[in-house]
Amino acid sequence: MGKLFGTDGIRGEANQYPMDALMAFAVGQALTRVLKDEGRHARIVIGKDTRISGYMIESALEAGITSMGGSVQLTGVLPTPGIAYLTESMRADAGIVVSASHNPFQDNGIKIFSGTGYKLSDEEEAQIEELILGGQLNSMVPHAREMGRARRLDDAIGRYVVFLKSTFPRELSLDGFKVVLDVANGATYKVAPAVFRELGADLTVIHDEPNGFNINDNCGSQHTQDLRAAVLETGAAIGLAFDGDGDRLIAVDETGTEITGDQILIICANQLKKEGRLANDLLVSTVMSNLGLRVACERYGFRHHAAKVGDRYVLEDMKRLGAVIGGEDSGHMIFLDYHTTGDGILTALQLVAAMLKAGRPLSELATQMDVYPQKLINVDVTSKPPVEELPELVEAIDRVERELEGKGRVLVRYSGTQQMCRVMVEGPTVEDTERYAAEVAAIVRRLIG
Repeated sequence: MGKLFGTDGIRGEANQYPMDALMAFAVGQALTRVLKDEGRHARIVIGKDTRISGYMIESALEAGITSMGGSVQLTGVLPTPGIAYLTESMRADAGIVVSASHNPFQDNGIKIFSGTGYKLSDEEEAQIEELILGGQLNSMVPHAREMGRARRLDDAIGRYVVFLKSTFPRELSLDGFKVVLDVANGATYKVAPAVFRELGADLTVIHDEPNGFNINDNCGSQHTQDLRAAVLETGAAIGLAFDGDGDRLIAVDETGTEITGDQILIICANQLKKEGRLANDLLVSTVMSNLGLRVACERYGFRHHAAKVGDRYVLEDMKRLGAVIGGEDSGHMIFLDYHTTGDGILTALQLVAAMLKAGRPLSELATQMDVYPQKLINVDVTSKPPVEELPELVEAIDRVERELEGKGRVLVRYSGTQQMCRVMVEGPTVEDTERYAAEVAAIVRRLIG
């Protein structure tokens, strides 16, 4: 058995190791044991997205926790950031989300939040992993009298809706403001429409009929074609697409053009700076961010820091450097003044607020950042050896960067959640970026594909 936790919890194909009922049961037991050893009551909130496998994993987690003497509060379907919020606000000891985010329905995952609403540290995950892989959990269960209970948290959605609405400025109104939401047949399908309707928006909602199998299926933040069409058809001011677990946002402007995560970051950071709320004049993104983001930061007079890829690393650097806004081009945005984790609906509200304050359409605000030509190719791989141990690949990367002459870059990294290598090239022209990316990806495919 190898390492269980990746960059975003445990993830894999449902009903197969490590994402089967036995593992979920063990995770529940191990987490409870770690909390009990710390002197906590082990009150744990569990939520999930709309995947068919969520029922199995949720039930197995519940069984594992209660068997070890912990208590469970089940929210049902709720976005990942909603679980983080409830865990902290209810003073629970931990929160668990059953979701594989933007992955297809057959995958699932387990993410764990601490009682503070932040994701577990590497050290805490290692403790849980050690207990699971050590095979000693069965000998640690308490007497039947000390087993735990589970109950449904019936007002979970209402609590989260109230929190989200509180992050939208009271002096602003969405009355008559046309919005299209693509909820990806996922965890935001009830919450997001409720928030925008209660704030007065003229709302159109698409992909809001989850059936257990259609989550992220040609919809949501990864596939915006239907959203773009709906925005043009309805004459909406903005289209907002979430991923399956609701921690990502991708937007579409009134012309039907997709706005990148980096552009959203610049729009929101610039608004914070105008209001004197951009702490330490700093925006945190990742090494995957477009070169145009760095240029825009210089233009508007605030600093930029590039973290490692992964929202947990963005968050770590934000806390270390005293930043209040950070995120990834993929759509994960963190607004630390409001929340402990990336939240797609919260980000959507901040973006709409920036539009209303500026009194300008999203297409104009998006011009605050020029998007440099970028090509990303995902290559399925059979193994993940360190890039520096593949001399032919290193040589190809060096050659391309020499030929770009400082007007672009090459980034090759493995996905933390999938058996995949990401090849990204930025350059002065679309033709250059596509050609160079194809060359590097071909080498990756030949060596480890």
